[in-house]
Amino acid sequence: MWFLYGFALVAGIANAVQSGVNATLSKNLAQPFAAGIVVSLGGGATILVVGLILGRLSLPSLGDMRAVPLWAWFGGAAGALLILSQLFVAQQIGAAPYLGLLITAGVITSILLDHFGWIGFEQHPLTLWRALGGVLMVGGIALVALF
Repeated sequence: MWFLYGFALVAGIANAVQSGVNATLSKNLAQPFAAGIVVSLGGGATILVVGLILGRLSLPSLGDMRAVPLWAWFGGAAGALLILSQLFVAQQIGAAPYLGLLITAGVITSILLDHFGWIGFEQHPLTLWRALGGVLMVGGIALVALF
């Protein structure tokens, strides 16, 4: 289980670094959408290679694909939105404000997703402590982003 928390921490670091890397790629290519395609292809290639190395890559059956809720097919579009925000916004407003806004929106959204059990998440009701934790995270992020 600790491995999963470590993996999430490394992904958080990658998220912060990725914003600058992707924005720099966009700036140097002078083609943000081309940079977005390069980033997406790089991500797809990485997932392909890791899946092959781990021996866990297989195509889903048609029945499996039909069982997927319609909304679950839009994760790639959400990922593209994140990449586009990195390409167009991150270097313009700075790393701390960008990630501050990203994390603030993520904290608030994740509390709502957990509370209502939306999009496949197990329901975890909003308690005073969870709300306080969210407020403290948002407050801390705001301080980092503003100062």
